[in-house]
Parts: sequence; C-alpha cells; structure tokens
Amino acid sequence: MTTAYITDSRVQVHTLAGHIENAGRLAAVQARIAADPIAAQLLALTPEPVSDAQILTVHTQEYLDLLKWTEQQNGVQLDADTYALPESFSAARLSCGAALRAVDAVCSGEADNALVATRPPGHHAVPDMAMGFCLLANVAIAARHAQREYGVERILIVDYDVHHGNGTQDIFYEDSSVYFCSTHQSPWYPGTGALEEIGTGAGKGTTLNLPLPARVGDEGFKRLYAEVLWSAARRFKPQLMIISAGFDAHWRDPLGGLQLTLSGYAHLSRELIRMAAELCNGKIVFVQEGGYDHEALSCGMLNVAYALLGLPTVYDPIGTAPRPEPAIDDIIQRAKALHSLD
Repeated sequence: MTTAYITDSRVQVHTLAGHIENAGRLAAVQARIAADPIAAQLLALTPEPVSDAQILTVHTQEYLDLLKWTEQQNGVQLDADTYALPESFSAARLSCGAALRAVDAVCSGEADNALVATRPPGHHAVPDMAMGFCLLANVAIAARHAQREYGVERILIVDYDVHHGNGTQDIFYEDSSVYFCSTHQSPWYPGTGALEEIGTGAGKGTTLNLPLPARVGDEGFKRLYAEVLWSAARRFKPQLMIISAGFDAHWRDPLGGLQLTLSGYAHLSRELIRMAAELCNGKIVFVQEGGYDHEALSCGMLNVAYALLGLPTVYDPIGTAPRPEPAIDDIIQRAKALHSLD
C-alpha cells in the first residue's frame, strides 16, 4: 500500500497573530507525523501552486481579481472571519495545489491513496467570495481537476468538519457528477446545510446533508455512516472519493459543540477507506480542513495516516467525551426518506 503525503511549509506565510486559523495548526500536524515511525513509510510529495485557469474552474474572474488585489495591500479582512495578507494568496494557491497533487498521485497510480496536510482550508469558499477562513475551494478545485485531467465521471466528497461545507455544496449543487455529503452541527456557522438541501436541477439528490444537534458523538456518527452514507455511496458508485477532513467536531475543539473522540474519528476514516476499497479501487484523498485544538487535530491526522497505510493503530491520548449523546433517530429516518435510501 502506497500512501502519498503532501504538505508544504511555504503556506505558513499566511498567519495572523491572535487569529485561531494560524500557522500553529499545520505545524502541529507536521511535527506529529514527522515524529512517528510511519513517516518513513509515506510517499512525500511536493505541491505546485494552482494556476489561474485551475482556480477559474470553480471561482469567478472577479473573485480571482480580488485575491490578486490583496497581494498589493497591507492586510485586509475579506469577511468577518477571513484575513488576507500580501502573502496569503500565494499560500492559498499552494494549499490548493497540495490537494491537486494528491489527486494526481492517486489517479495516475503513483499512490494508492493520499493525505494532504495543509492550510488555509477551503470548504467555505464560494465561487465569488472568501468565507470562514477559506480563500480557495481546495477540494472542489481538486475534484474538477480529477474530472478534467483524468476523466473521472463520478466523485464522492464527504465532509466531516463540524461546520457545513457550504462552498463545496454551492459549487456542485446543480451537478450530478459530484455527490456531496456533509455531517455538521446545526444550528451553527454558516447556517446552511439543512436536510432539505438536496441539490437542484441535474444535481437533485446528489447533496446529502446530515445536520446534527450539539453533543452528537461517536455512536451517532457510526449510525449515520452505517444507515445512511453507505447506502448513498453504493447507489452513486463513485470512481474517486475526496474527504474534507475537519477535526473540529472533536469534543475538545473550541469552535464546535459535537463530541467525536479521536477513536470515533478513526472509525469514520476507516469506514471511508473501506468504502473506497469496495466502490472505487481504494482511490481516496483526505484533505485537511478545520480543527482548532492542536492536539486533537494532529492526532486525528496521524490516525488517518495509520488507516491509509492499513495499520490497526489508533492513537487517542485525550479520551472520551464528557456528556451523553442526544438521539438522532428522526434525522436518520428523514434523511433516508428524502433520498429514498433503504
């Protein structure tokens, strides 16, 4: 089993003192993986920045022009949460390029699967605007790259960040070639991702939202995957899977209220890898999104690496969540009814 590992410290020029999305997040992940013996088993690859043409597969020319404008400024706020320094756009190009390099590795056969450790994240970036710490829609651009360069006809994107991946949803909402599934806390930022948001036009039925009340944790997520996501994935028959791997649904994260543990996250990763093995010859790429408790984030990414390499190891130094979980039977039944799932 060959697992590609794509990361690049050049993205660290994008960091703002006092902001929760800062260089320390990626540094923690890189250090955790580098210190583990499995680092020698990973195929380390170096990304290249995405081009304007690649950006324009999902973003507008006006937004691209805005990002270029930020390079000439002394630092601007693109929305209430998202900053851009003069160096930020170059970092975002490289961060997105890491996701594309992973797709190249997996789709060309250079690697069986891939893990991308990068920032800034991407799943909130909509076609014409930055949102929620995200400048470029990394996973969405990577999906378009797979379609254009490798002829991939069906891509499953699964987003387990605590926040709804509104940018990814918006980009593919009318597109039947990409199936998007998001598990996320609701009500929570950014306020999107209702069960009834299932896609429209040709894409009707290829958006699966599973909004969850606070405190849902390991058991609830296990049920969602077993009773809903597996059926949806088998029906869609993806040829490639891309995972928006956000670790802010961990119970200790300061920006979320869900209660996954590191062991629970490891179970989800292994289910997704098993799904890829059954449905698309193991072709799966994990791309880092949120996660603001550095220990939970870095241990979570390390556990993904273990799983991609086929190792049974699960590292959870933090332990279990503190509160009981709420029932989610109604969410499961409504989702199955909306999407006609068995």
